[in-house]
Amino acid sequence: MSLSLADIHAAREMIAGTAIQTPLVPSPYMSGVCGHDFLLKLESTQPIGAFKLRGAANAVLQLPPETPGVTCCSTGNHGRGVAYAARKRGMKAVICMSSLVPQTKIDGIKALGADVRITGKSQDDALAESQRLAAEEGYVEISPFDDPHVIAGQGTIGLEVMEEQPDLEAILVPLSGGGLAAGIAVAAKAIRPDIRVIGISMDRGAAMDASIKAGKPVEIDEVASLADSLGGGIGMENRLSFPLCKALLDEVVLVSEAEIYSAMQALYYEDRIVAEGASVVGLAAVLSGKFKPSGAVATIVTGRNVDMKIFTDIVCGRDIDLDGMKVEGRTWQPA
Repeated sequence: MSLSLADIHAAREMIAGTAIQTPLVPSPYMSGVCGHDFLLKLESTQPIGAFKLRGAANAVLQLPPETPGVTCCSTGNHGRGVAYAARKRGMKAVICMSSLVPQTKIDGIKALGADVRITGKSQDDALAESQRLAAEEGYVEISPFDDPHVIAGQGTIGLEVMEEQPDLEAILVPLSGGGLAAGIAVAAKAIRPDIRVIGISMDRGAAMDASIKAGKPVEIDEVASLADSLGGGIGMENRLSFPLCKALLDEVVLVSEAEIYSAMQALYYEDRIVAEGASVVGLAAVLSGKFKPSGAVATIVTGRNVDMKIFTDIVCGRDIDLDGMKVEGRTWQPA
């Protein structure tokens, strides 16, 4: 199974009117830090507050009208996208999630009219329930990342970035199951093969990074993270996002919880943007010195659906407890 630039162009036509073309804006602060233009692709401005609407809409809008309903597993934003697109089509949606998902994301999905099922303590547990619904009750399962329509939908971000800023050295992409990174890499490298696409993830439970290093999908222990949207496995039977990421990503960079914490503060204080931990890993990679740009770069601010209590604690410099692991607070001090 493969994915082409033509598939991504078709996805853009399909999702027009559901997902929006989001702004690509400069960050003067981050540009000063790295010495090159640093751009923010604000997927946080999507109607559901996250990029996941693109892929979910492309998958749901292609289903026949007699489809009894859709289901998926989600760490939050994919479920929100599926719920939004399903409501638009008048379809029932059942979103399966683990107990690690923040309440704010559960509430957001329920507000869109979808049923939410909390199953187990990992994305794999939620996936098992989603697969059961598909096998036993006739729902159409929509993978958060290992689905050609979902990947093509996410790839429309790459089209927009390359059309607005064709001379980028690199695109820094938050990396989890790989749907976003794969879609952007297919689009960007089809347009300009020498552009670098860098996957960025947290350094605890980064499933795609571990799988790429092993040469095959591997299981990981899922743990709580400020970048909760990047949690979960990639599926042991992964057929599309893993091979695409393995083939097309130029590098994977892992950042710590402390570095994510500081990057959330930076984006808020310097660019006045509220964002999830997963949204700032590109900034964290540069601020920590783990990725050093040699030219203009862009990163994807993937979503704004953050637990506001935790976010407030972070911008106020308070300690954060992540399921027993403490992230020490610090007052924001610009570089």
